[in-house]
Amino acid sequence: MKKYLSFCIAAVLAAGCFAACASGNSVSDAGGKPEDTDRLQIVTTIFPEYDWVMNILGDNPADAEVTMLLDSGVDLHSYQPSAQDILKISTCDVFVYVGGESDAWVEDALAEAENKEMTVVNLLETLGSSVKEEEVVEGMQAEDEHGEEGEAEEEGPEYDEHVWLSLRNAEVLTDAIAEAIEAADPGNATIYGENAAAYTSKLKALDIEYEQAVDESAVHTLLFGDRFPFRYMTDDYGLDYYAAFVGCSAETEASFETITFLADKVNELGLHAVMTIEGTDHRIAETIVQNTETKDQEILTMDSMQSTTAGDVADGADYLSIMKENLAVLKKALK
Repeated sequence: MKKYLSFCIAAVLAAGCFAACASGNSVSDAGGKPEDTDRLQIVTTIFPEYDWVMNILGDNPADAEVTMLLDSGVDLHSYQPSAQDILKISTCDVFVYVGGESDAWVEDALAEAENKEMTVVNLLETLGSSVKEEEVVEGMQAEDEHGEEGEAEEEGPEYDEHVWLSLRNAEVLTDAIAEAIEAADPGNATIYGENAAAYTSKLKALDIEYEQAVDESAVHTLLFGDRFPFRYMTDDYGLDYYAAFVGCSAETEASFETITFLADKVNELGLHAVMTIEGTDHRIAETIVQNTETKDQEILTMDSMQSTTAGDVADGADYLSIMKENLAVLKKALK
């Protein structure tokens, strides 16, 4: 499969190069107009990376073009790059991606990239030993894992990719991205460094707010009737959790045993809320509530920023404001 993907990527790049030679320019995603190839090109996969880059650029002294590949609400775990996406990566100056199992396609895209001097930031590699393996906690419904065409899956750790949901990780990653941009545009390095420092100070301040909120709360356990992508956050502040599925799960239906276990935990711990992540399908959380003794728990939603769109960005969505909204929800859940 990897050889096939590599061949497809090489074919796409070859076709792109031929088209570019024939026309004398490439086509921008922004509106079908020829790109200025001298502009700094930065490509990110997901929204948090994009927003960190925009804060580092500030007034954008180099007039950099910044692309967010997953801009239509598609989930990181099911994303497949288009030919245009691969071409964008091939010629960019800075490429930022998560680096987990969901990004397995990136290795071949980078191997075939036209710009061999590209600076690449892999979030998981940047965080190193801080990256956590996915864990199946008590009561959580594990996924059935089957290899392609009946083959057994290769053994190996599966890492939790949702590193952006820790403000402390965000500080480290912002600094790493700033260094990459400074290397690509050394003439404006001082500006980028100052912007990154100002932004990380805001991240630190919000981190303190989270810590104070947890310290002052009566409850220290969250229960998700959903996938659970917030492990990095809960570990930062010493919170316990229960959930229906791991963060990267593709499951959508919970078993009777899972529902019963989670409803019993709500009763045992006296929880006043059942949590979900963004999306319109909250049936599992609703079913858990209906199986508790009091059946009056509030269903609260935290935004994991896995489905943020270009439209949301245009409407003013940014990482810090979403994390502040998540803090407000967290306070309600822990009261």
